[in-house]
Amino acid sequence: MIPRSLQVWLRKRVALRRRSAVPGTWPIDYRCGRPPQHWQGWPDGKQFAFILTHDVDTQEGRDRAVQLADLERNLGMRALFNIVPERYPVSDTLMSDLKERGHEIGVHGLRHDGLLFSSRRIFEERAAAINRYLKQWGACGFRAPAVHHRFDWIGELDIEYDASSFDVDPFEPQPDGVHTIFPFWIPRGNGGRPYLEFPYTLAQDFTLFVLLGERSTDLWKEKLHWIAERGGMALLNTHPDYMRMPGDPEGPERYDVSRYTEFLSYVQEHFAGRFWHGTPGELVPVFRKQPDTIRTGIPKRIGMIAYTFYESDNRVMRYAEALANRGDAVEVLSLRKEGQPATEFVNGVQVYRLQSRIRNEPHRFSYAFRLLRFLFRSYRCTSKRVQFMPYDLLHIHNVPDFLVFAGWPAKRIGAKIILDIHDILPEFYASKFSAQEAGYTVRFLKALERSSIRFSDHVIISNHLWRKTLLRRGVPHDKCSAILNYPDMSIFFPPTQAVTGGPFVVIYPGTLAWHQGIDVALHAFSRARDDLPDTEFHIYGDGPKRTELEEMARTLRLESIVKFHGTLPLRELAVRVQQAHLGLVPKRRDSFGNEAFSTKILEFMAMRIPVVAADTDIDQFYFSEGQLRFFRSGDAVDLARCLVELRTREAERKEMVEQGWAYVCRQNWELKRQEYLGLVDALVSG
Repeated sequence: MIPRSLQVWLRKRVALRRRSAVPGTWPIDYRCGRPPQHWQGWPDGKQFAFILTHDVDTQEGRDRAVQLADLERNLGMRALFNIVPERYPVSDTLMSDLKERGHEIGVHGLRHDGLLFSSRRIFEERAAAINRYLKQWGACGFRAPAVHHRFDWIGELDIEYDASSFDVDPFEPQPDGVHTIFPFWIPRGNGGRPYLEFPYTLAQDFTLFVLLGERSTDLWKEKLHWIAERGGMALLNTHPDYMRMPGDPEGPERYDVSRYTEFLSYVQEHFAGRFWHGTPGELVPVFRKQPDTIRTGIPKRIGMIAYTFYESDNRVMRYAEALANRGDAVEVLSLRKEGQPATEFVNGVQVYRLQSRIRNEPHRFSYAFRLLRFLFRSYRCTSKRVQFMPYDLLHIHNVPDFLVFAGWPAKRIGAKIILDIHDILPEFYASKFSAQEAGYTVRFLKALERSSIRFSDHVIISNHLWRKTLLRRGVPHDKCSAILNYPDMSIFFPPTQAVTGGPFVVIYPGTLAWHQGIDVALHAFSRARDDLPDTEFHIYGDGPKRTELEEMARTLRLESIVKFHGTLPLRELAVRVQQAHLGLVPKRRDSFGNEAFSTKILEFMAMRIPVVAADTDIDQFYFSEGQLRFFRSGDAVDLARCLVELRTREAERKEMVEQGWAYVCRQNWELKRQEYLGLVDALVSG
């Protein structure tokens, strides 16, 4: 009932508003450029693919189709023409004319009225008709009008491929792009062989020239160069309906066809001999012969929210990169250090830094205020992001637990929620602020923990002792998984050569908090200084006790032995750890640290560095004497004895290294990654 001119005017306003809201992700989203894991390239060894498709939406477009086909043939190009069977008359002559010119025919819905996926009954009725036209026209491909898509339903059509998707396009009615510039297989629910999905990767002509008012093809060219560099697929979808052919009158929804032909000439001139050109139907048999070379399954859209510095948090970064490496589109909302950009693309992950943080919050109220402010900002950012990229799943990391509620905008439209409990918050709070566990605040935090878990679809807890704690608090067994903070072996690996020369370096990388027991380590070094010649203690990290610990080191006259360093990005920190001779984990038993698993031990073992650790319950649960050296937690005298003995017993250190290395070969992220990815897939698929 809305006049066409008003429709277009409204869509222009919406499109311009959306364009200003998606900087950095349109027209190029860098997450889309990662090739499939076993990708072997395009036919004939070409660098990238260049594919032309046309949606013939109206009778006016039908009347221009052959003229457009002739223009492309004169330029040495061929295309796929998607025809609507029951919106306008379609003659056998049109079909034969297009095929004689080397072009391919596809089916474009049935009536182009937006109702194809409106109900199951309507789809089944129309699917039968679409299948008849596919057979009658000798077509093997399909594209839904307005690129609406229900991939599970589309798989019921008698097709070899579909083209009802795009890598990223926030201007479409369904803006959930597939976030890849490569074709991929989609399994069929009926058990038949999968069909190939071809997302368009260059902006549609109607979007570019009519809605956004662009006067040139510069955006096409810019993205084409990016796709070519990554060896992807440049698939363009245009409409003869909106092209003004020679002799046609001007109109508000038309652009001169010379823009299109100029772009084709540009492609031939600048990329001659470098691209594979053909139609989608010609690629299907190629990839049928090598099905494992391209991805199977629709890339998932994953969001992560974490009140942490992304590049310094191994657990968050490990999950995000595991998903990105298999082709999923991953966004992380995190904290920002001074001098860092607000947005950055890091190893396949789009990072949004929402808020700065003072690491050493001295007071519980300032700490709570910053947490609440981050909750509000991440909620607002999530609300905005789901308009253009509806998430399949949000993986939300504590502390705090209530950060899961920032995922409400995504959850209400279907996203699944994982709550990842790095630290059990009630016990963490009691330790951080010396609160009574029976006090009001701790009891309130336990109630908040229960609410957060109920809101979530699944809970990941960072060790098995804490999983038992959650089960005692009423969490269902099948809703809670324990996944240790395993080291990423691509970051934490043995040095290429042994450290020689220089001082004997003992290293601690981590938070400078009371429960970590760094003060115990300082007293141990003070006691053993005469027996530890040419030895240095390097401390990497920050935390609420840093100033106090620095003052303690001065009081104990350890300035020449103890070296305080700031927090480093994880990969830089790994390089520093490789240069150490002994790792130290001096946690306190009588605190939160007694059951808080320290990933530092596994990281040391992965880099073949011997470890001295406090005899906490959690570390004795996972490790045994011989894999590392235990000392009595909180006992500076016993720690000093262990340091002196290991400093002088090189053979014992080597034996610990071998046993520790054998342990991480059995327990590491490379082996456990599939457990996490399987959990994500199971949640998203239901």
